[in-house]
Amino acid sequence: MGEPIFPDLEEIRNIKKGHKVSRFFRHLFENIQVKKILGVNLAIALIATSLIPGKAFGANDIGDNIVVENSVKLTTEKNIQYPLKKIKVTQGYKAFHPGIDFDGITGDDVYPIKKGRVEAISRSRYAYGNAILLSHEEDITSLYAHLSKINVSEGQEVDFNTVIGEVGATGRSFGDHLHLEIRKNGIPVSPYSILAR
Repeated sequence: MGEPIFPDLEEIRNIKKGHKVSRFFRHLFENIQVKKILGVNLAIALIATSLIPGKAFGANDIGDNIVVENSVKLTTEKNIQYPLKKIKVTQGYKAFHPGIDFDGITGDDVYPIKKGRVEAISRSRYAYGNAILLSHEEDITSLYAHLSKINVSEGQEVDFNTVIGEVGATGRSFGDHLHLEIRKNGIPVSPYSILAR
């Protein structure tokens, strides 16, 4: 007839693996007759629930009319750009060079890396030479140095199409180029970390 559904307690005590309770249930669920009973009952329950309409269980009509709406704003607007149309980096970001230098020719147009506002303008024969400081969202500022010409004024709003200045060799410069620095909360960060977004 096969092994009994409920095991003999003496037989369970002789099994060495596991706790007494786990030994009892393992023996119970490993029994062929129990597996057949569970399998048949699960099959019947599955067939029955697929044949009985959902409204037979008292479900109201409200559930059928729920509409979940997620608003997704798709845009093709860019978030960041390089400041020059032709990109060639001549000096990278280092401990004593907190920005990157882009090769250019005097007169090449310079664009902002992000939309923002002109925070400060400097005209000098030393250090950065003619320079523009822009403020952007997320406490980011960008500095454009060694410009031959400045086309914006303090407080002016700029976007990706605004030509803020032109490449030059003013200040402490050894040839035509654009020096770009980016700061987050006033601390210089590698421009690559922002431009790569």
